[in-house]
Parts: sequence; structure tokens; C-alpha cells
Amino acid sequence: MLTLLSGIAPHFFRMTDKIVVLSTCANEVEAGKLARLLVEQRLAACVNVVPGIASYYRWQGAIESATEFLLVIKSSRTLFPALSATLKEHHSYEVPEVLALPVLDGSPDYLSWLSASLSGPQTE
Repeated sequence: MLTLLSGIAPHFFRMTDKIVVLSTCANEVEAGKLARLLVEQRLAACVNVVPGIASYYRWQGAIESATEFLLVIKSSRTLFPALSATLKEHHSYEVPEVLALPVLDGSPDYLSWLSASLSGPQTE
């Protein structure tokens, strides 16, 4: 089904270079630190922190569950390698979730704001 959609999507959507990256954190403090770091380094235009998500997963052969904080990170494909490396470097998890989803289309004003807000790491 995904293959079918990827062939059709360019005909219905204008495809952007923007992505939404998902990552989970163990607690609110870590989620806030990571969110702020990504925005400060201009690797993300915006990071939403969604508290209290229930996660179920297999880890080291056992089925585990945890209450986590979800980061919804708005960025671009070109910044993904640096964003991913920054998350891995500063994250407490041994294997942090770092999943990039394409943004097919969006409001022109919001996409313009995203572009203006993303310029990679720099000092202000």
C-alpha cells in the first residue's frame, strides 16, 4: 500500500523538504532539555512535548511498558543527519527513537515560517 501511495503522492501533493521527527523521552525534564536544544541550534523550528504517552515495546527479549514523553519535532530533510546525531548524543536512552516522517504538503505560511526558522546550528 505504501508503495502505491508513494507513486501517487507526487501527483496530488507538492511534496516538501520538511519532516516531522518523532522521539520519546523518559521524563519531562529530558524532553524539555532536548526540545530547547534542538530549537536553539536551529535543527528544529518547533518541538511539541506530549506528556503521558503509554509505550509498549520489546527490549532485550522482554515486553516492556513505560509512560513516556513524545517529542514531535518539525525540521527538514537536510538537517536530519545533524538533528539525529544531536538527539543520540544528548539522549539518555541506549537506542533512542528517531523516526522521520515526510511532510507532503502544508499551509504555505506555516511552511515559509518553518524554512525561515531552520538554518542549522549557529550562534545568535
